[in-house]
Amino acid sequence: MRGRTIVPILGNSQKLDGGSMYGNCPRAVWAKWSPPDDQDRIDLACRAMLVREPKRNVLLETGIGAFFEPELRKRYGVVEDRHVLLESLAAHGLTDADIDVVVLSHLHFDHAGGLLAAWKAGVPPRLLFPKATFVVGRRAWERATHPHPRDRASFIAELPGLLEASGRLAIVDGTTHPVLGEGYRFHESDGHTPGLLQTEVDTDDGPVVFVSDMIPGAPWMHLPITMGYDRFPELLIDEKRRLLEDLLARKGRVFFTHDPRLAIARVAKDDKGRFLAAA
Repeated sequence: MRGRTIVPILGNSQKLDGGSMYGNCPRAVWAKWSPPDDQDRIDLACRAMLVREPKRNVLLETGIGAFFEPELRKRYGVVEDRHVLLESLAAHGLTDADIDVVVLSHLHFDHAGGLLAAWKAGVPPRLLFPKATFVVGRRAWERATHPHPRDRASFIAELPGLLEASGRLAIVDGTTHPVLGEGYRFHESDGHTPGLLQTEVDTDDGPVVFVSDMIPGAPWMHLPITMGYDRFPELLIDEKRRLLEDLLARKGRVFFTHDPRLAIARVAKDDKGRFLAAA
């Protein structure tokens, strides 16, 4: 679509256990891709994707934000205590009030925490983005409102109520939604969490898919590499293969939320037939 621009927007960064992020991949292998610190934690971004259009701004995810109280911020490896996403938007001349639509692949706190204002002692959680419509897949919403014990701690208990109370919550059933309209469609997967939405955006340079936790960064383009956080790794591998084969055929690109160095890459294969991120 002419006039549609993709802009990477950094949020708060994290340090998480490398073994958890790389599942059953041996440390000797993943440490070459993501050098760990003395606690075996690796650097991770929490990056949003801003789609600037002539008459609106669409934000895909909001990162982890700064909503955690200090002890939990330390536990979950959140590096900065300020709301970095708001600073990154400001660098592009925007505030959270300038965002018209926020699309959430799922509601794990490292993808949706940036919806909330920074933590202050004695102040209850407060929703930002006062004009935005919040787009969430139905099954991802159901998971957040009725979490499994395995991932209950990955959700923000107050967030669903705040989103409902806003009156601006839009639930996705299917591959499109009228809030976004032409030039957007959804892919859905279950390997990481039920109903994870990957949003595809049409651009003048071909399709771009915000792959979220299906493919956190460039090393996870290699099909066998999955996270310990994924609920069904074998299913995730099959889902990755289908999406990447499709994008390869259409000369598409992927947008990474957690890769600390690379935001967007074209889908390619090496001489052994392995998927990789190309310039």
